[in-house]
Amino acid sequence: MRMMVTMAAGLILLTACSKRDVEDQANAEVLANYVPPFVMSRLDFGGVVERRFRRIDVNNDDKLTRNELPPRLMPRLGDIDRNKDGAISNDEWSSWMMARFDAQDANRDGSVTSDERERARELHEADLPTPADEPTANAAAVAK
Repeated sequence: MRMMVTMAAGLILLTACSKRDVEDQANAEVLANYVPPFVMSRLDFGGVVERRFRRIDVNNDDKLTRNELPPRLMPRLGDIDRNKDGAISNDEWSSWMMARFDAQDANRDGSVTSDERERARELHEADLPTPADEPTANAAAVAK
C-alpha cells in the first residue's frame, strides 16, 4: 500500500513538472518571437541619416553618385538631387530622408512609433533605416 501511495505521489509530481515544462516552452517560444515597440525621435533619426550617408559614400567625397546608391534608390536619384548636378550632397540626402521621416510621423510629435511605421509600410512607403540596421560606422568616415 505504501508503495502505491509513493508511486501515485511520484506520478502526480511528474505530471505537474511535465505540464510546467510545456508551459515554460510555450512562454519561451512567445518571447523568442517578441518584437519590442519601436520609437525613434527625429533627433536620433538625424544621426542615423548621417551615418548612412557616410557608409554609402564609399569614396568619401561627400557626395553620392549613381554608382554609390543602393539599387532601390536609383529611380529616386532625380527626386533627391535637387540641384540636378548628378550627385547627392549630404544636405540633399538629409533633407530628403528627414522629409520621409516627417511623412511617417502621423501625429507630428517628433517621433515615429511601430504603429506609424507599419501604417507607412501599408501605404507602400519605403522602409526607413533604424539604428539596428546600420553597421558599425567606418571610423575614417565618422572622423570627417
